[in-house]
Amino acid sequence: MAEKKKIATRESYGNALAELGKEHEDLVVLDADLAAATKTGVFKKAFPERHIDCGIAECNMIGVAAGLSTTGKVPFASSFAMFAAGRAFEQVRNSVGYPKLNVKIGATHAGISVGEDGASHQCNEDIALMRTIPGMVVINPSDDVEAKAAVKAAYEHQGPVYLRFGRLAVPVINDQADYHFELGKGVVLREGKDVAIIATGLPVANCLEAAEKLAEEGIEAKVINIHTIKPLDEELVVAAAKATGKVVTVEEHSIIGGLGSAVCDVLCEQAPTKVLKIGINDTFGESGPAVELVKKYGLDAESIYTKVKAFL
Repeated sequence: MAEKKKIATRESYGNALAELGKEHEDLVVLDADLAAATKTGVFKKAFPERHIDCGIAECNMIGVAAGLSTTGKVPFASSFAMFAAGRAFEQVRNSVGYPKLNVKIGATHAGISVGEDGASHQCNEDIALMRTIPGMVVINPSDDVEAKAAVKAAYEHQGPVYLRFGRLAVPVINDQADYHFELGKGVVLREGKDVAIIATGLPVANCLEAAEKLAEEGIEAKVINIHTIKPLDEELVVAAAKATGKVVTVEEHSIIGGLGSAVCDVLCEQAPTKVLKIGINDTFGESGPAVELVKKYGLDAESIYTKVKAFL
């Protein structure tokens, strides 16, 4: 089988903004002195008059974005997830969420795969934080195709949106001609009757690979890609749980408050099911090569395969 093309979703973010900028003059991009890393520099090169570098002042950047949105602009405020969701949480909550403003937050370098930057920059709590803000849409795309579609959908959605992107290049898995992105709708990537693997973001491709290994042993795993964690596709989650009887959630995020928690919230109310949550287990990360960290923290295909098999 040919090696799949790999692209970091932060690259997709920058490219999608530049493409959308051609069509929409009201789109403006803000950054906090990280345009080269977040890839908003691509937009800046094409539309310098619509790119605002706010400096290393993320809280102020969110305030500027909030103000711009009240003038009819559609601002995409961009920084690392640790700063966009962590440092600026109060401003996101009070200046964007509370007044329900049309601000989009592009958070790159999320999760353990930030690598050598270490625990201080590896934000594994952002989905949990953003889920708790009333009215906030939370999107975590799995590849280049989905990331570009997510940026477009975020622009078209009226209201606050949190977009999560990664630093590490990941396989392109959604390059089918009939691919369709819809906010709040999960995607079944593989059918199966023995267990439902519900994943988001970086590990989705690894879950597909793990499912293939399970199939070799006669275990058929249904693989679902949840790109929108809020609002969650409750109907799909419940149907998968009822069809298989066992659910595994996989995310590059703390197992507390992320996709796993969102899935369990739904299932405990509508279809009580045994669930295994695979993610970052209530611990901080560490500095090291991204691929090695993904493996050490159990998010590579082999680790997912082993954990699912033991769960069954």
